[in-house]
Amino acid sequence: MAQAKLTPLGGNILVKPVTEEAVSESGIVLPDTVDKERSQRGEIIALGSGRVTPEGKTIPFNVKVGDTVLFKKYSNEEVEVDGEEYLIMSEDAILAIIN
Repeated sequence: MAQAKLTPLGGNILVKPVTEEAVSESGIVLPDTVDKERSQRGEIIALGSGRVTPEGKTIPFNVKVGDTVLFKKYSNEEVEVDGEEYLIMSEDAILAIIN
């Protein structure tokens, strides 16, 4: 599991995107220089403290550090720390836990 020097705040989640090799239809592995869509899968690296309701109640997360998740395509912020790419998103952006 990767370690990050970031701690998300509140209801935010830090995710390390899973990199997938692009393979052509004939089975040839394509280099990183080929344009390809970003994966919508990643590993949860860190959790904030939880979303807070207007009444001040903290709602715990339904996911945990180490879970591999499927998330929405355009609902995250990209950040780079020490050459590593991470995504920060809310739990609402997570669609499913991959078992």
